[in-house]
Amino acid sequence: MAGVMTRWGRALGAAMAALTMIVGLALPALADARVVLLYGDSVLAGLGLSEADGFMGQMQAAMDKAGLDAKLVNASVSGDTSADGLARLEWTLGTPADAVILGLGANDMLQGLPPAETRANLEAMLSGIDALDVPVLLLGMKANRGLGPDYVADFDAIYPALAAEHGALLDPFYLEGVALDPGLNQADGLHPNAKGVAVIVARLLPLVQQLLAEAG
Repeated sequence: MAGVMTRWGRALGAAMAALTMIVGLALPALADARVVLLYGDSVLAGLGLSEADGFMGQMQAAMDKAGLDAKLVNASVSGDTSADGLARLEWTLGTPADAVILGLGANDMLQGLPPAETRANLEAMLSGIDALDVPVLLLGMKANRGLGPDYVADFDAIYPALAAEHGALLDPFYLEGVALDPGLNQADGLHPNAKGVAVIVARLLPLVQQLLAEAG
């Protein structure tokens, strides 16, 4: 029963993310603003935070303050692995965005999934987005050092290699300066609190500006 409820919850989460995206896409169409799709897991989804304090809320506020004419739309689902993201990508991109911020793979690492599988899933996602001629900002992740040197080496190599192959913008480790800092994370030690999100947003904003420049 627990497994059934978990699958139901994940399906509901994906459906809600998709609904959020659809509703959000209608607003930029009216305002003639560019659409930037957030496609990730719990950090981009804003798990444990208010709408204003979450990644989308803080990044949108930073973009507005910087005078960037773009609307963020969140299609992130807490708990998603790269395989989950790949499974719903084609449907999500049914109405293409102008740019994509892709942040998946952390849950693969936390579950100890083979890095080769993570890389293959991310590569397929990037290829699907490339086919739409949409620029991507790839949010890199690094492996827990307790997983051993071989796993760490294989996992850490995924994001720089894929960014180079697909011409994507890259932040090598988007939790840099936040991970493992108790003052910047929620009680679970995994998800950034509002202060941690602010650190991430401040570092990523120049890359988002570059992403929008590429979007034209």
